[in-house]
Amino acid sequence: MKYDILLIGGNGFVGRVIAAQLQMQGYSVLLPTSHLAAGRELCMLPKVHLEDADVHDFDELQSLCARIETNGAVINLVGVLHDKPAQPYGKVFKAAHVDLPKNIITAMQMHGLKRYLHMSALGADTNGPSMYQRSKGDGEVAVKASNLDWTIFRPSVIFGAQDQFINLFAKLTKLFPAMPLANHQAKFQPVSVDDVATAFVMALTMPQTIHQSYDLVGPTVYTMREIVEFAARKAKTSCAIIPVPAFVGHLQALAFELLPGPTLMSRDNIASMQLPNILPVNGQNALSEVFGVSRRTLEGMR
Repeated sequence: MKYDILLIGGNGFVGRVIAAQLQMQGYSVLLPTSHLAAGRELCMLPKVHLEDADVHDFDELQSLCARIETNGAVINLVGVLHDKPAQPYGKVFKAAHVDLPKNIITAMQMHGLKRYLHMSALGADTNGPSMYQRSKGDGEVAVKASNLDWTIFRPSVIFGAQDQFINLFAKLTKLFPAMPLANHQAKFQPVSVDDVATAFVMALTMPQTIHQSYDLVGPTVYTMREIVEFAARKAKTSCAIIPVPAFVGHLQALAFELLPGPTLMSRDNIASMQLPNILPVNGQNALSEVFGVSRRTLEGMR
């Protein structure tokens, strides 16, 4: 069977919303994942087919591309947040943000596919201060150098009911009556997952978006402190915010890296905060101006 869309990384927070919107628009979707059990809710979407596959295996990747209609599209949402320090970045970032896009491009070319939508990140830059930003920047370079009909999306922090940003701070404010917070003045412009998904799906039928990069941001700029305070209100808890020097934040992040289990915060995350994660001066408000989206606010988060 042939499918309209290959949705890589579709079993994550953003991918599930995009899959649902694609289904609503009538697209048939092939969604590879190495965690089938985590995609149970997606199995309820009749036009979305989950398949056990490792997209980092090139043979499996090109086999998946072979099952996409020639006039179909590939959407790549894969992104990771943490890696071990290295220059210019570690193996995890390289595999996810650089090698995978290059392999997708090659696999698409092998099977005559042209339309490619790529998830990058606001602040992605080959010379950025963090490994994350540098690897995302190198991924963009590879996409732009291809002969595909590509569109790149660069969202700020994405929020939604199941996000791992606002909800993380909400949990922490429940656990601690006071929270030492480094980089409390770091700036973000959070964008709704629903708005990001809408931009991806609309771009499929908008040829004017080919060979364009779009920064996706919400309507309001917040400091890190304001975001944590919002998370505390959302959790209906009270938590005193205690600003601390940057070196204390680095020590906290190092401690998080050494703890067993998933890393909540890393030194590389802190490095990313050196630059404001907001729409650049004179930047285009793509969600409103290109896609006609009335951007959702953080305060309206369900």
